[in-house]
Amino acid sequence: VDSFNIPSEQVNEFIGVFTTTLKEAELLEQLSNGKFRVLDVSSPADTSTQVGEEQIKKLSKGLTVAADDTCFVMMPFANPVGGYYDSIYKPAIEKAKLKADRADADLYSTGKIIDQIWKGITSARVLLAELTNRNANVLYELGLAHALHKPVILVCSKANEGDVPFDLRHVRVIYYDKDDPFWGTKLLEKVAENILSVMQEPKDAVLFPEKK
Repeated sequence: VDSFNIPSEQVNEFIGVFTTTLKEAELLEQLSNGKFRVLDVSSPADTSTQVGEEQIKKLSKGLTVAADDTCFVMMPFANPVGGYYDSIYKPAIEKAKLKADRADADLYSTGKIIDQIWKGITSARVLLAELTNRNANVLYELGLAHALHKPVILVCSKANEGDVPFDLRHVRVIYYDKDDPFWGTKLLEKVAENILSVMQEPKDAVLFPEKK
């Protein structure tokens, strides 16, 4: 009533609609004492996380990962997309047993950023490109990676499908839907699975395979 100006006579109706919506979205859990608890939307209420863990274990079988193997992330630094590095991409990369790496935003003004980018791209076992918002630096780095025949995983927001360059639309892209309350958890698992798959079969993520 105070915060949202719901008329007093409609409060019970509001509670009913709100509760029903939470139940239909599977975001409401009934406790043993009869009370209800709203679930944390950062953790899926179904078994998808368990399935993801089993898939990751399966993909990891027989895979050798060195301590210095990295996944170089090509993405914008500005939020909100820039914030996905710490919350999603870095944890996903570490779940796949690689070391996460990306260029330091503080170096962009020094003129030495290209050295760090070149080292990151050339030394990485796998690369990941976040294409949302068509960041010019990301596209430049992606071009370098493809020219060097490096395996790259492409990621983009489903709402921004048009940000994927026309020349890359035939390549597999991981799309995430931010309208899904569990999109972050699902994307994390999907990225980890794809990194492991790429390490098993690198040629599947190389746009221009080297001619023998």
